[in-house]
Amino acid sequence: MTGLDVFTDVLDHPVYVVTAAAGDGERAGCLVGFASQCSIEPARFTVWLSRNNHTYLVACRSSHLAVHVLRRAQIETARLFGEETGDEVDKFTRVTWRTGPGGAPVLADARAWFVGRVEERWDGGDHVGFLLTPVAVGASEPDKATDAEDGTQPEAEGVADPEGSVRPEGAGRPALLRLSDVSDFSPGHPA
Repeated sequence: MTGLDVFTDVLDHPVYVVTAAAGDGERAGCLVGFASQCSIEPARFTVWLSRNNHTYLVACRSSHLAVHVLRRAQIETARLFGEETGDEVDKFTRVTWRTGPGGAPVLADARAWFVGRVEERWDGGDHVGFLLTPVAVGASEPDKATDAEDGTQPEAEGVADPEGSVRPEGAGRPALLRLSDVSDFSPGHPA
């Protein structure tokens, strides 16, 4: 069988914190590397959760999930959700959060977030995809201490947009936490 390492090793996409709350009040959250918008109309986003993850078990009993992007400076929040397991730690006692639609926990200091209604689940092998329809979305104000003054990523390189003009990568966007920022984490569960 052919692996994807040669392809995926060159990618450096954002990572996400996904949170869930089941009807019995149990909350969970984890750091996710597999996620993407998958439809424009209707708006849809898919997050992939490991079957070995405590959050997966709670998400299976949840009607809504919250998906958060973090600033690059929020490495400790990422470490909490990426290296600790909800089987042993209540992560929500260590962060500020509020209850969002469907009971999904929304992290107060996330750079941007949305809560999505779970439409479907797909077996993807060792991960399960949760197809989400956004029902609420929000973003925090730029943080002058961690975002560049103009809100752009500091080391922006030029990339061609679909019309062929070159624009700085991330122009007008904050520096988000990426896969390379968390590659040295020790997961709280087997991947």
